[in-house]
Amino acid sequence: MSDCCSSKACQLDALRRRQTSTLKIVLLINAAMFFAEFAAGWAAGSVALVSDSLDMLGDALVYGFSLYAVTESLRTKALAARIKGLIMAAFALAAFGQVVYRLLVPQVPAFEAMGAMGLLALLANGVCFALLWRHRTDDINMSSVWLCSRNDLIANVSVIAAAGGVLLTHSGWPDMVVGVAIAALFTRSAITVLSESGRELRRADADHQPTPSIPAGRSHD
Repeated sequence: MSDCCSSKACQLDALRRRQTSTLKIVLLINAAMFFAEFAAGWAAGSVALVSDSLDMLGDALVYGFSLYAVTESLRTKALAARIKGLIMAAFALAAFGQVVYRLLVPQVPAFEAMGAMGLLALLANGVCFALLWRHRTDDINMSSVWLCSRNDLIANVSVIAAAGGVLLTHSGWPDMVVGVAIAALFTRSAITVLSESGRELRRADADHQPTPSIPAGRSHD
């Protein structure tokens, strides 16, 4: 009898268990960081921090959908990826809304809180990025998750840079510029994920198209 773990089915089952374990860890990290970063951003009056916290919340929701899709079909994974893209788009709009609000109600944010929370978020997302690295090419489900994690690192570095800009200029403009940049990053990621999920859905639908039958009594020419 051949060893179970040498079969493709067993290898796939082991991969799904690893994916599930990783997604649970990164979901918890992002959920915890959302509450911490949102509270700090609201208290500090930072558009960049609030936008980044919304990214954390969006990621937690994305990881939740990804957990559901781990053991599902290709079509379900593509549908889950489409939902993730829509979530990214929604949070992009929310981030742009924060920028508009701060333009109407100007405030110089507390750069100390921005820098400290930015560093903490960078550390947390660095852990998530490392955990997700091995899964980045598994399938569209994990690929979209890894894309979220990569964008998080860019956003965190941008928040730290904004804190430095606020310190140097004594104005809120660096914070708002980074807030716009994070919202634009959300938008780009949403477009990418929605486009890829659309291709996967078309492929899944094509794979399930019934093969046309040849009527009785007719033959190929």
